[in-house]
Amino acid sequence: MAHHATVMRSQREKLNGHRSVLLWFTGLSGAGKSTLAHAVEERLHAAGCRTYVLDGDNVRLGLCADLGFSEEDRRENIRRIAETGKLMVEAGVIAMAAFISPFREDRLRARGLFPHGDFIEIYCATPLEVCEQRDVKGLYRRARAGEVKEFTGISSPYEAPVKPELTVKTGSKPLDECVEQVMDFLRHKGVLDQGAG
Repeated sequence: MAHHATVMRSQREKLNGHRSVLLWFTGLSGAGKSTLAHAVEERLHAAGCRTYVLDGDNVRLGLCADLGFSEEDRRENIRRIAETGKLMVEAGVIAMAAFISPFREDRLRARGLFPHGDFIEIYCATPLEVCEQRDVKGLYRRARAGEVKEFTGISSPYEAPVKPELTVKTGSKPLDECVEQVMDFLRHKGVLDQGAG
């Protein structure tokens, strides 16, 4: 049975001066999820918001260090991230999760942990060919050579969101425009005051 806190989320939100939500950035490897999430965090932090980015690479070093990249492990990875995000939202934080999260079912399961409006899916829409051109870590090259098994977009599917709250064309728009699109959305949805950020 869950323990009920005596300091409520609404009290934390009032203290922080903003609503708490989870921004879930999804897209192919190289789509710009982490770049956008961290740039949005910088803007929010400058506006005095309480924030935190859960980044795929960092989470796999600790919280999910015991997981591999099988379909089952990927699902568990996403489950743990969603549960962590839920705790952060309860703590009054604007949390950001930047993960490929390739399967719709997993993202729907993550969404199901949150009250309506608290889980904001942001699709970083970048075509595969652009992601391959970027290929900062050389992963696409290795996947094409057969060195990386079950690589999303090459040997494992990516299921794009059907109805994300926001689609950002991270493959063609400048970063500052993408950040402003997210900020406008947060103001429009009442997460931030109209003049914030």
